[in-house]
Amino acid sequence: RMKLFSIFLLSLFLMPIILADEQSSAPEFIIKSTTDKVLDRVKRDKKTLQDDPGEMFRLVSDLIFPHFDFGVMSRFVMGTTWKSLTEEKKQEFSEHFRRLLVRTYASALLEFSDQEIDYIPSENKGGGNRTAKVLQQIKTGSGEPMIISYRLHNRNSDWKVYDVSVSGVSLVKTYRASFQSITDSQGVDALIESLKNKNEQYGNP
Repeated sequence: RMKLFSIFLLSLFLMPIILADEQSSAPEFIIKSTTDKVLDRVKRDKKTLQDDPGEMFRLVSDLIFPHFDFGVMSRFVMGTTWKSLTEEKKQEFSEHFRRLLVRTYASALLEFSDQEIDYIPSENKGGGNRTAKVLQQIKTGSGEPMIISYRLHNRNSDWKVYDVSVSGVSLVKTYRASFQSITDSQGVDALIESLKNKNEQYGNP
């Protein structure tokens, strides 16, 4: 399970940057472009980034996370509980959830930055120009390569990632099951407090 989670983290740092012209905004092209930029930076400054977690957090926040749809992701992972939350609680959860992802993705970047990555053609049916799926094949050095599926939607001419699956297992659904077990037994405040404490513990308060 930990290996699968690590692959999740590896997959999610390969996210889109904003490119000016429309032709450059195809989801696969955007992901490839960002992959090159992020990997080049990590490989070039790996020792510095390892010694300065704050710089790694900034790298993830600045280059990757502006292109996640955290509103949709937060709503999905909280499931039916989301509707019962006040706006203040929704914002509080979303912020601590984002910081959790920043921290874990930063760690994954440093650990898995040397993997070989290929792209697999995907037929994007049913969504027209509103949704897309991009498939990656990541060679981990042992066993079969992992197939990563990115799901993106087009909001106001800007492609954003709202879920990632590894070998058919959805990140959003995985977090949803984990968070629901806490909210069902201890409540939403306990979940938020848990996320907050973990972020503070690992230096991303």
